[in-house]
Amino acid sequence: MKPEPGDRIEVITDRKKHSGVLIPTPELTGKDSLILKLENGYNIGISKKKIKNLKILKKYKKSSEKSKKTLAADKNLPTISILHTGGTIASKVDYRTGGVIAAFTPEEILTMFPELKDIANIKSRLIRNMWSEDMRFSHYNLMAREVKKEIDNGADGVIITHGTDTLHYTGAALSFILKNLNNPVILVGSQRSSDRGSTDASMNLICASRFIADSDYAGVGICMHAEQSDNYCDILKGTKSRKMHTSRRDAFKPVNSKPVAKVFYDKKKIEFYEKEYSKKSESQIKLKKIKPDLKIGILKSHPNMYAQEVDFYKGFDGLVLEGTGLGQMPISKIDEPTKEHAKIFDSLKELIDSGTIVVMSPQTIFGRLQMNVYAPARKLQKIGVLGNFSDMTPETTFIKLAWLLSNHPKKKVKKLITKNLRGEISERITPEEYFKNIEKLT
Repeated sequence: MKPEPGDRIEVITDRKKHSGVLIPTPELTGKDSLILKLENGYNIGISKKKIKNLKILKKYKKSSEKSKKTLAADKNLPTISILHTGGTIASKVDYRTGGVIAAFTPEEILTMFPELKDIANIKSRLIRNMWSEDMRFSHYNLMAREVKKEIDNGADGVIITHGTDTLHYTGAALSFILKNLNNPVILVGSQRSSDRGSTDASMNLICASRFIADSDYAGVGICMHAEQSDNYCDILKGTKSRKMHTSRRDAFKPVNSKPVAKVFYDKKKIEFYEKEYSKKSESQIKLKKIKPDLKIGILKSHPNMYAQEVDFYKGFDGLVLEGTGLGQMPISKIDEPTKEHAKIFDSLKELIDSGTIVVMSPQTIFGRLQMNVYAPARKLQKIGVLGNFSDMTPETTFIKLAWLLSNHPKKKVKKLITKNLRGEISERITPEEYFKNIEKLT
């Protein structure tokens, strides 16, 4: 009998015996190989020429469709609404097709994550199913509108499942759009898909749920692994966090601040890092949306830069400069090769004079801008480059600039860009906030 995708099989080659689930072979792999999903969650490709023996251990059997009956609510538990926007956190592989299927109904969520039923009453629905890099300002407005709808209808908190790559942009956007937020809104992602043995999906979602259910916090947060191990998750501020690694489970780190809290997975307890934090209230949420058609750019300062790079942003509403060091750009002509730098300065001045708001942000990520220290940065300030003394990440600066331009005249934008509105600018930065994060990533 010929094996089919979804069958559990055993394959013996010249060197080794493998067992796993047969999944469809991708077109790029070709027909000369078969792909097995091993028990540890990883895939291996085996050349058919090397196979000495193949045995079907268990035929694929489609699981019967579960009853769609409404789950009974427990009056003693809070209600959490889960809004899905995409990502791998609530997805698993359909071994019959090789594709990813997602769980969106409360019944499906509780089947994948049964611990949730003891934490809260779960409501769940899909608002978008997309890659996070495809997010645009209109999607942030959509999420904010749906969050407000859930809270207005009685939810005690909202979890948004989201792809990790731009999750920190969304955290900043929701922090600004949701004014007077009176309940917790927690963004949750997963670095490893739920069919892998090393998945972080379950722990991240359960810790986020427990934090909503058992704390009095109000505001936008991000819940992800704090360490490579499964000890606890950190709740990070939506405006003060960043993805700092491509694949590690503890990729998200606070920037120039402490996390809000840690949620212990096994111990089922919450520890706040500081006593002062925003708490739940009876305030009414107001939506201050971002204009979808705004043009905001990000330009990184680098060696061998050209004025044409600045000229590209003519006609943009705003531009974030990722400056070097304390807020520098290559604008000084010191010899023949650097005559282009004078042109860069002229292009920046022309851009600002044309009405584009230009804001500096540190490309070092950690630390604060000090644009009064060196002459080039002082020169940039004189022509209207904003951002001095800010410690916002480039991503938060990008979102804040877009939000300010959507809700205020330019004259006020220039005053508010360096004012702390949503916890995005730290009053002070302690050395341990840098070293602790660096140590965790080494």
